[in-house]
Amino acid sequence: MAKLKRPPRKSTRNAHVRAHPAKRRTRARAPAVPDFLSLQEIVAAARRNLSQDLWNHLTGGADSETTLKRNRLALDSLALRQRVLVDVRNIDITTTLLGKTLQSPVFLAPVGGLVGFINPEQGAIPVARAAVAHGAAAFISTAAKPGFEAAAASVQEPLIFQLYVRADRKWVEDILDRVKAAGYRALCVCVDRNYYGRRERDIISRAAVREGFGDPSFQMGLQWKDLVWMKQRIGLPLIVKGVATAEDAKLSVEHGADVVYVSNHGGRQLDHAQATIEVLPEVVAAVDGRAEILWDGGVQRGTDVIKAIALGARAVGLGKLLGWSLAAGGEAGVKRMLELMDVEIRTAMGLMGVTSLAQLNPSWVRPAQPTGPAGVTSAYPWFEEKK
Repeated sequence: MAKLKRPPRKSTRNAHVRAHPAKRRTRARAPAVPDFLSLQEIVAAARRNLSQDLWNHLTGGADSETTLKRNRLALDSLALRQRVLVDVRNIDITTTLLGKTLQSPVFLAPVGGLVGFINPEQGAIPVARAAVAHGAAAFISTAAKPGFEAAAASVQEPLIFQLYVRADRKWVEDILDRVKAAGYRALCVCVDRNYYGRRERDIISRAAVREGFGDPSFQMGLQWKDLVWMKQRIGLPLIVKGVATAEDAKLSVEHGADVVYVSNHGGRQLDHAQATIEVLPEVVAAVDGRAEILWDGGVQRGTDVIKAIALGARAVGLGKLLGWSLAAGGEAGVKRMLELMDVEIRTAMGLMGVTSLAQLNPSWVRPAQPTGPAGVTSAYPWFEEKK
């Protein structure tokens, strides 16, 4: 990475307007219809299309980015076992989430603010469309543009809504009523963002993002009892996102969670946290089959997905990779990314001698020595060499 240069001194007057990444559009080029043959090509195209500020905001993590790097290092520290002379002509990569069959074990994670910066005109709409077309799940955030109701209206399948609490109970109740009316099929409450992580790539470049709406102090005061009344109010399945310990996994189930979502916000919140793939087994043990489990954290490859499924996840979330594919080719780029993910998953399963996700369990992974340093794009060696 190029050395950071000290920026020239600027007036702080109206800095909140000048510094916001949404005001700094991507470079003036419309993404061509993608003909990508690998995920690496998608990441490279995103890097070309994004301004430095948007690339930093999408790609970076909190403070020293230790959590971000640990997410990747922990995945690289697991090896897959393989069996031979198995008939692998037919491989099933379907899974289920809350009773609905998904054609792929990946879902598009709730990165509403990010997709709004990358695609200000349509925001989450191409994300929703790409997911539904692929038979995958999509999470739409409170911060999504042009709004969570517009995203829901753009597709014929129900989506999943993620809530950030930014005002009082009356505001939350109004949001929940609108979510139910818009046809969402589940409520996901983000519980690991009571403070906004210090993302120094943004801070140093003077492109720090302020909270986009509402008062973050309401999120700071969120408690377990609040999840109970939210679920009662909306009458939909509850997903608790941001769980990173066995203790909180148990509490989630005790307070009505139908799904426990293991996540550390892609390393963008608490620095020096554990990697999510490291805590996944303890969460699985604590939940003990009483809820379904989702997981994300540094996913760059189909083999990452297989490792998480083997350790107990029902499906795996794509965050940064979603942003990169949207920047690389819009809705078509997201569709192509999902297709390539499926290709990688099927290929790896076939080489392992596995014909369905149901066959995967912890016996299929082993500790291993990483082959190089971990970084946000270290899973793409060609991209690293060309950067």
